[in-house]
Amino acid sequence: MTSISPVYLVGAGPGDPDLLTVKARRLIEAVDVVVYDKLVSPAILDLIPAGTTRIFAGKQAKNHYMPQDEINELLVDLAQGGRRVMRLKGGDPFVFGRGGEEALYLAERGVPFEIVPGITSSAGCAAYAGIPLTHRDLAHSVRFVTGHTQGPDGLDLNWQSLADPETTLVIYMGLSNARQISAKLMEAGLAAETPAAAINQGTRPEQKVVNSTLAALADDIQAHEISGATLLVIGKVAGLAGQLDWFAAAGAADPIGKTSNS
Repeated sequence: MTSISPVYLVGAGPGDPDLLTVKARRLIEAVDVVVYDKLVSPAILDLIPAGTTRIFAGKQAKNHYMPQDEINELLVDLAQGGRRVMRLKGGDPFVFGRGGEEALYLAERGVPFEIVPGITSSAGCAAYAGIPLTHRDLAHSVRFVTGHTQGPDGLDLNWQSLADPETTLVIYMGLSNARQISAKLMEAGLAAETPAAAINQGTRPEQKVVNSTLAALADDIQAHEISGATLLVIGKVAGLAGQLDWFAAAGAADPIGKTSNS
């Protein structure tokens, strides 16, 4: 009987290959198959050995190259076929990465698995944009929210709870709904002048940062033609980006939108 190797559910981090964990890098060089997502950066894909099978299972809003149920079945089939399988995801597999769903599917079918955490986009991208997610004078907590789950009346979120001026709000996958998010937060009482930022392609050489305010964020995103993987950060700490913008200062990126706060 063919033994079943564990399926490795691995976080690739936000894009910079130097942010991979030591374990993730070791496994990339040891597995037979890598099933990867759209958000895994080309620089990280370049680390996969030439003889390793690559399977693209990318997903983005309203466009699933491979539906989730097919990905689940693929992982089981590959593992039961004796292949050493890595499921490589942008960020962390357990933070808006559907890693929990895939792990449950594997567990229910008796397929062993291991979770390899990655630096989630909120931590990595905010750090590379010079935005501390917490600060004892500005933000006592941080909340992670998905920005694309739609209810019958638009985004189905508890806006009153989210509109806390003492909390940093990090919104994953919120680019297409940025205008609605800003409007709902202001309706719930969050001040229009609250600092806000959009971080596009965070931690990568092509990183772009739009520093703005809650009221102006959607217009600034549109003006700078931001598209693709983007994280929204809303709260007082976003106002520190100009002072702490170490990544651009080192010549690693070219942030835009600096005039938004002037």
